Amino acid sequence: MSNREAVDPRALNALVAAVETGSFRAAATQLGYTQSAVSHQIAVLERQLGVQLFVRPGGRRRVQLTALGELTYQHAQRVLAANQALEVDLAAALAGRRGTLRIGISQSSGFLLVEPLALLQRNSPEIDVSLVNTATAGTLKQQIAQGQLDFGVYVNVEPDERVATIPLLEDSWAIIARQDSVMARSGPVHLDALDNVRTIAWPQRWRAQANLEQEWRRRRIRPRIVYRTEDSLMIQWLVAAGLGAACIGSLSVQQLIDPHLRRVPLLDDLPGRTLSLCYSRDRELSTPAVAVIESIQTLTSRPSRHGTAAATAFPA
Repeated sequence: MSNREAVDPRALNALVAAVETGSFRAAATQLGYTQSAVSHQIAVLERQLGVQLFVRPGGRRRVQLTALGELTYQHAQRVLAANQALEVDLAAALAGRRGTLRIGISQSSGFLLVEPLALLQRNSPEIDVSLVNTATAGTLKQQIAQGQLDFGVYVNVEPDERVATIPLLEDSWAIIARQDSVMARSGPVHLDALDNVRTIAWPQRWRAQANLEQEWRRRRIRPRIVYRTEDSLMIQWLVAAGLGAACIGSLSVQQLIDPHLRRVPLLDDLPGRTLSLCYSRDRELSTPAVAVIESIQTLTSRPSRHGTAAATAFPA
């Protein structure tokens, strides 16, 4: 490659868009190009690299990467993410925001930031912190890879070549119900206690909820899901109002918000919820980010009522 023309980032954009949308036509729509422009950019990229990137089946069938195309796609993601991260960092520096720390969180993980951020405030009061509620683990990884977040604390994140993860806690599941319900008075219960019971749940697109519902199907348990919401506080409010029970991660209901609620332990082993630290493999963490991460690891190494510490060492 040393004697070859440098690869145009627009060609890498076309490659990534074609893979993610499944066709050159859809990639053109996403990028605001013509289809012929996308085809030309990818053809030029193939000539530059000397490899065939796609198997082109024709018609409306999805294009498929070759083995070398897959390798190129992985590198293209990293190059584009590095470019985006550079733009974000330069914009922050030009705006005088060198002291900004951006952390991605979920509803299950925010509590871990309170003590570390209080310590950061005492030691480095000039640092501005932005906490970003992220919808899914996939979105979190994308934001970290693109430099929009410095790191994240999230549930069930799969590591990949762009984002590393450090497991912190294994979260358990629990049922919450009104104190005056039969379920709440029963003490610890099995999962089948939810069979044919009005139930409030997280969205199915969340991996943890999808795994739970797969387990329900495997055991032939059929809760009657009457409401779905991303808001764990809303779940508590709905349960407190007598609209159903809920099976939810214990970390999300550490504090019950209504005296009529009771947490009911589950006797079954269920698909795990691993809370992890996530950070980019390609970007050096700032000193404040490292300080907060180390504080989180110290915190999670202590005995926990609802979670089990999974790891405490931050790799150098």
